[in-house]
Amino acid sequence: MGQRRLIVKGVSAAIVIFLMAASVAGTREVSGRQDGSERVVEIPVLNYHMVDNINISLSLAPTQFDEQMRYLYENGYQSINPEQLIDYLKYGKELPNKPVLITFDDGYLDNYTNAYPILKKYGFTATIFLVTSLVGKDPRFMNWDEVREMQQNGFVFGSHTVNHLAITTLAPQQVMNELVESSREMERELGVRPKYFAYPTGAYNRQTAELVRQAGYEAAFTIRYGRAGAESNLYAIERIPIFRSSKTFRSFYYRLTAAPLLERLGIIRN
Repeated sequence: MGQRRLIVKGVSAAIVIFLMAASVAGTREVSGRQDGSERVVEIPVLNYHMVDNINISLSLAPTQFDEQMRYLYENGYQSINPEQLIDYLKYGKELPNKPVLITFDDGYLDNYTNAYPILKKYGFTATIFLVTSLVGKDPRFMNWDEVREMQQNGFVFGSHTVNHLAITTLAPQQVMNELVESSREMERELGVRPKYFAYPTGAYNRQTAELVRQAGYEAAFTIRYGRAGAESNLYAIERIPIFRSSKTFRSFYYRLTAAPLLERLGIIRN
């Protein structure tokens, strides 16, 4: 029995390694270009919330976040912004080698105090979706001066509504108010209208996605697990949620390198 268990464990490990290798290989395909370069077909969009020492699943310790950003840096990943992603998905425009879009939801103060310096250390930028009723009004969240500083250094800000309500529970006019008023507030404070939106709590449906489009946003992000690729709906773009766990880095590594194949096989889930 002991020998059999060892064989099973060995086979299981081999399967995981094979799946990871297949998934990584599946993120690229030969483009047929004369220069022989490869075309990225699926792009990881990482989804974070807090970077703090609070021991909850949505909060990575600064040391854990630094470890993940260092891994990306040492393995040649380059951060992109949503405009680059959308231009690739819509028009096939070139992306840098090994692109990754780093996103944060809600706009917590620790995004500025903890995540921002780490991202700058590795030459990365990120996209942060703001709950506008909390900016500068709740001490747990950033203020507009901090947001503007990050914007001036290449960070992108999108809307996460005014009040962070699950918009699938609201009447259409209420949804439009959340979408339009948050956009107006951000334009007043930042001088540009936000082009991108993230669904609060991840809740969306066809009707709410259409309202997001009507409100003038160019794309919207979900918390649906997977990479952004040719089959992505621009108003329901997949992301890879990153959580604190008993093995935070291992979970990050598997989600980054083996998604969405492992998820489809039920080995890891959102």
